[in-house]
Parts: sequence; structure tokens; C-alpha cells
Amino acid sequence: MEFCLESMVEEHLPQVMAIERVAFSHPWSERNFKDSLGSGAMGLMLTVNQQGLGYTVFMPVIDELHILNFAIDPQHHRRGLGQRLISGVLELAVSQHLKEIYLEVRESNHGARHLYDKVGFMEIGRRRGYYPLERGREDAVVMRKTL
Repeated sequence: MEFCLESMVEEHLPQVMAIERVAFSHPWSERNFKDSLGSGAMGLMLTVNQQGLGYTVFMPVIDELHILNFAIDPQHHRRGLGQRLISGVLELAVSQHLKEIYLEVRESNHGARHLYDKVGFMEIGRRRGYYPLERGREDAVVMRKTL
């Protein structure tokens, strides 16, 4: 299988939305993606044979990069795809001479937290009650990687 990382464009949004809806209990809307991409955010799409397996949306800000959304289709978890996608983000950040990358992740998302730990992100704080749950709220773990 040949994996491809390509810049996210509006034509990817049907595949992005299909993944988003199964990956998250409170998914972004298609409008959220369009607004992000239309206001300076960038995206990467991980595909094989033109089938979307994962994506990320991120925003460069001065000398930093902020990951706004990151997902791998749950049917394809634990196959190294998250590693491929985050590596693409890291390569892009280094090529643009950015100094740090920030993200936040649900406290309960142990798979994503393990991936981020593995590639060198460090927890730097918490946003209490940031994410909605079916009942109540959940903390966001704020993480940073220095390049």
C-alpha cells in the first residue's frame, strides 16, 4: 500500500466529514473545516488509493504551529498511520523554521496522548472542563513540542 500525504482542499471534505463523525463524540461541522481553511489554517490528508484514512488541520502563527484537529479513521487505528500523519506535520513545521508546536487533546484519549508523547510532546497544562461529554465536561491536556 502506498500512503500519500497531500494538502487538504475542499474536495477532501466529504471524506474528512465521514472520518470526523465516527472519530469524535462532538465532531466539527463542515463549516468549521471550511472556515478554518479559509482563514489561514492548513490541512494534510493521509490517503491510500485516494481513500482518506486521516487528516489534520493546523494553524501557523508567527514561529509556532497550533494543531487544531487530528484524526485517523478508527477502522485504521494501531497501524502507524497517526505516526505518519504527525511526522508530516513535524516535517512541514521544521521546513518553515517554526520553533514550537502546540495542541490539546482529551484527557481520556489515551491513544492520541501516547502518540504525542512518543514524538516528543510534553504536557504543559490543562484546560479544565474544555471538552463536552454526554454528561458533563472533560479536561483538555495542553501539550507542546519544541523543534
